[in-house]
Amino acid sequence: MSGEYLLEMRNIVKTFPGVQALRGVNLQVRPGEIHALMGENGAGKSTLMKCIAGIYKPTEGTIFFDGAVREGYTPQEALKMGISMIHQELSPVLFRPIMENVWLGREPLGRFGLVDHKKMYDMTKEVLKEIELDEDPASPMANLTVAKMQMVEIAKAVSHNAKLIIMDEPTSALAEKEIKQLFIIMRKLKSQGKSVIFISHKLDEIYEITDRITIYRDGTYIGSENTRDITVDRLITMMVGRNVDELFPKVPCPIGDVRLEVKHLSNRKYFKDVSFTVRKGEIFGIAGLVGAGRSEVVETIFGMRPHTEGEIYINGEKVEIKKPEDAIAHGMAWLTEDRRRSGIFPMLTIHLNIAIATIPKYLNKIGIINRVALNKSCHEYVKKIQVKTPSLYQHVENLSGGNQQKVLVARWLMTDPEILFLDEPTRGIDVGTKSEIHRIITKLAGEGKSIVMISSELPEVMGMSDRIMVMHQGKVTGIVENRKDLTQEELMAYATNTADESQGTQGGKHDVQ
Repeated sequence: MSGEYLLEMRNIVKTFPGVQALRGVNLQVRPGEIHALMGENGAGKSTLMKCIAGIYKPTEGTIFFDGAVREGYTPQEALKMGISMIHQELSPVLFRPIMENVWLGREPLGRFGLVDHKKMYDMTKEVLKEIELDEDPASPMANLTVAKMQMVEIAKAVSHNAKLIIMDEPTSALAEKEIKQLFIIMRKLKSQGKSVIFISHKLDEIYEITDRITIYRDGTYIGSENTRDITVDRLITMMVGRNVDELFPKVPCPIGDVRLEVKHLSNRKYFKDVSFTVRKGEIFGIAGLVGAGRSEVVETIFGMRPHTEGEIYINGEKVEIKKPEDAIAHGMAWLTEDRRRSGIFPMLTIHLNIAIATIPKYLNKIGIINRVALNKSCHEYVKKIQVKTPSLYQHVENLSGGNQQKVLVARWLMTDPEILFLDEPTRGIDVGTKSEIHRIITKLAGEGKSIVMISSELPEVMGMSDRIMVMHQGKVTGIVENRKDLTQEELMAYATNTADESQGTQGGKHDVQ
């Protein structure tokens, strides 16, 4: 191994039953370097990182770390070596305090070998202060938002004082302010000579924070480049093997009558007096910072949360939705923002994950499932959504994050909904798959479906929406009627409630009726 590298991986092969995830890939990471890993979902990035972290043992190949060959080590041994990993899918111990989550398995001990809770509290306070997360270390993890849980994971990684920190989609649930703070932490780690492997599908982040990029495609090594030397077009071509000409393929669709109308909807804890309409064939975007109440509004409409005030109308008729079953019966579908916690059933097969919302449609008169028809429909949607899998009958947890998201899209399309709520539909998804999801959304709008799309990515919500409702701290700051004349800066001004109230509806906002 060259002394130039902290980590070097040579000819790594990893196979699972029926799947070859890695095909002789390479990776070289220098000390004090922020190194990006790029590739479509299913390219093998997360599998490779799990090999580094000791979660998986490579089938073939050699790993060099910190000047020595490393073989057959466990995740605990990886931590002792100086390797820490922040996983894409969070798995916090929800009903235990933040401090116990940070120091799990390495709690400070006092006299008689008992856990020193006072010391643990103080140590956690210091770590949280370092990443500017103002939370009580004794507070349960369950009280935190997904974004704050992600920041706790970052604090945990920093607390290990690791030589190499792997960050797998760390910004997927973070607001702009939190992302900036994360980048400050990453630059600080770099200045201390520590290395960071950074996985993200957000190209602007890659170009802002990383020094070098290694690209993979279909489990193979494509190449490595200095970030400053590779253009966006060339990077995308290397990732997907083709040009992605239209990332936001929004085409004008006939807009019909109002299908969904929400009047003065309130939830005492999360939002107040939200009103809007969505028409047939329309993509209605909801924008705002993390914590603005966007997801909570959609979850309330879908029956996931109770509303304290307000009314919901579908095709002009008032409806009562008290649980998700009511929403589904009224032709609604909901793609959750957190596929791991409230979307997939990881231990079930792909076909059961797809079918679970439509099984009643496939029951015969005596309550027996018509498996032939059900499996045929699942196969059709897997093909339509292009889920990469050798079989419908493997566990969905074995898929990449992007393919898990496609499974959820297939699930809801099988219900043949009229109104689709898409909460962060492309979070953690690569550029090529993003374009595919966007085409599906546009096609559904063209078929007359009503789409309500929440997105934290301003280019996405501006590129895909016909109209955009902006929220700030549980209140609607306005509805943008003409997105084409709107800049990202103006939209952010509405999201922070600092927009000029005198602006008109062209690229601006109007009072909600």
